[in-house]
Amino acid sequence: MLKQLSAQDAQFLYTQTANNLTHIMGVYIYDPSTAPGGFVRFKDIIRHVDSRVDTSPLFKRRLHRLPFDMDHPYWVEDEHFDIEAHMSHARLPEPGDWRQFCIAVARYFSKPMDMNRPLWDIYIIEGLDRIPGIPKGSFAMLHRVHHAAVDGASGAHAFIAMSDIDANGTPAIADPPPLEELGDPPTSTETLSRAWSASMQSPVKFINALAKMSPAIISSARKAIADGGMTAGVPETRFNVAIGPHKMFDGTSVALADVALVRRKVPGATVNDVVLTTVGGALRKYLAKHKELPKESLVAVAPINLRGKGGKASTPGNQVSAMSVPVRSDIADPLERLAAIRDYTVEAKEAKAGVSARIMTDLSQHIPGATMAAVARLVTSERFAVRGTNLFISNVPGAQVPLYLAGAQLVTQHGMAPLANNMGLFVATPSYNGRIAFSLISERAVMPDIAFFRTCIEESFADLMAAESRPDKPPTRAKAATAKPEAGPKAKAAPKPAAKSGTKSAAKPARKPVAKGNATRKTPKK
Repeated sequence: MLKQLSAQDAQFLYTQTANNLTHIMGVYIYDPSTAPGGFVRFKDIIRHVDSRVDTSPLFKRRLHRLPFDMDHPYWVEDEHFDIEAHMSHARLPEPGDWRQFCIAVARYFSKPMDMNRPLWDIYIIEGLDRIPGIPKGSFAMLHRVHHAAVDGASGAHAFIAMSDIDANGTPAIADPPPLEELGDPPTSTETLSRAWSASMQSPVKFINALAKMSPAIISSARKAIADGGMTAGVPETRFNVAIGPHKMFDGTSVALADVALVRRKVPGATVNDVVLTTVGGALRKYLAKHKELPKESLVAVAPINLRGKGGKASTPGNQVSAMSVPVRSDIADPLERLAAIRDYTVEAKEAKAGVSARIMTDLSQHIPGATMAAVARLVTSERFAVRGTNLFISNVPGAQVPLYLAGAQLVTQHGMAPLANNMGLFVATPSYNGRIAFSLISERAVMPDIAFFRTCIEESFADLMAAESRPDKPPTRAKAATAKPEAGPKAKAAPKPAAKSGTKSAAKPARKPVAKGNATRKTPKK
């Protein structure tokens, strides 16, 4: 059965350029001392991955793209699938420290993927013995997947399906969903027929969808006009420039238990509020150091998972919307900043905060492929990209139990995602096994001193840990105090006045990426 990409999936193909590659990447570091024999060879990793390629459709399907993008592409079976064509292996150059690792990660992320094969690949890196907090003999797995194939939730599910829950090889997902039959590429006649039918039906479907959503569109338009347009409230910063091809990476992590301690200092605050507050404080420190701190708060875009409670993360593809939220970089006191963000997010509802993005997502499904491709390239181009945000912050909850690959235990992980013109900073915050990572992605011309920004993240969280809580009024909605953290921060139209400030104490979190593990073992061998 032929399966066509959705409009939201296809847009990640249409907007890709040489400078703006639209793939995502997981960065996973493993300790092989837990494996039988205390080491893992590259061929062991290939064998393990090969045993799991049937757990998700994305591993063996490739794109069938149409001439001139007359219609959205199709997924078809890769008749020449070869597991070794998707996997490669290398060792860090000396000195093999954290900086060298970050450079290697950024360089691999900056390379385009082979779009003629299934849209994923794996790069194994060994020689990590001089990275503080990483067990001797560890290796890293860089797992790239194109954003047209997965979003954060489905990508995380595909990774877990490839993982084990113990060193003995027990799959983390015992019963993967049945694979769909994709079949052969469509014939020329079938392609033209489908494209013509889609083009004829699109105007009717578009008008029907537009009519149903007219009240929401009118309300959203009125609000945009009243607020002064998309750029209103979004200060111009170094992040709002055209993006080049040379990406940068760095990262750190903190304990979820420490995050819980911080959130309890401000009644009703969530894990996501603490993340936003930490990033807001780090941006304040970073821009102040460069004498570029604007008076207004920087604004972040955060994703909203549209799958809902009944949605299946095992289904590849994109089902996300987005919303804007101020990170209150205009507030110096850490707890006052946290209270202000809490007051903002507690009033926000996904249906209200994400209404504009939802409308565009629903309407875009009824735009012909060629038209959408042209428009997508135009509105994301260097010349016409709108300054609608300063940065992107994504929070994808992960497994809170140890995971394994070919017997090696996963000790720490990071995530990377694409940048865009006028959005030169991405902060991904995946969580795993009691820790939450702050993964920092930027571009060399935008943030050449990304290691300093990592230090700002660590100092910002240390400020939150050191601040002493003070009596504070709970948020206006009573149920917010017991609300569970969502997959992404919630937001609304305008922030409320900040709460009272706190003072500092001596407690500080760890300042380096930390990963649990055992003693020295042999490095992976090819």
